[in-house]
Amino acid sequence: MSSLFNQKFNISRKDRNLKSGHNSKVIWITGLSGSGKSTVANGLEELLFKKNIRTYTLDGDNIRRGINKELTFTEEDRTENLRRIGEIVKLFIDAGVVVIAAFISPMKKDRQMLREIIGEEDFFEVFINTPIEICEQRDAKGLYKKARSGEILNFTGISAPYEAPENPDVTINTEKQSAKEAAELIWSKLEKSILH
Repeated sequence: MSSLFNQKFNISRKDRNLKSGHNSKVIWITGLSGSGKSTVANGLEELLFKKNIRTYTLDGDNIRRGINKELTFTEEDRTENLRRIGEIVKLFIDAGVVVIAAFISPMKKDRQMLREIIGEEDFFEVFINTPIEICEQRDAKGLYKKARSGEILNFTGISAPYEAPENPDVTINTEKQSAKEAAELIWSKLEKSILH
């Protein structure tokens, strides 16, 4: 018999959303390393912040330096990394925040798991569809070079697969669209569902 039970609190997500003046949701940004996920996330958060929308951005670096610092890049640990992130996002949404989550999240099964944890109605998927050749040219951290030389194992796009979303809510091509244009496109698709 489990000793866990669902504690009921007097202030609800609905109350928090009313106080904020907008609905909470996650904007899940997926794409290869170097595709422009963090740049788009940053531009989007700036746009939403100017519109007085309560936001928080999560990305691979700020999560893996803290709560998930013991996890590796095996398939099992990547799934666990995303599972934990999904649970964190769910808490932020309950708190009335619009979460911008920028993670490679390469596998369809893991993105489906996230939808199930977070809730389909709260999950807005953005695919940064940048060709791997462009990502490698950008390679600011030198990761692709290390992956090609075998220094980094299980690197998405090189020695580990990336399964592109089949029906994302928005697709962005950072070769052709600036971060500002991407943010405005995402907002145009989200505005009605976020504003009361």
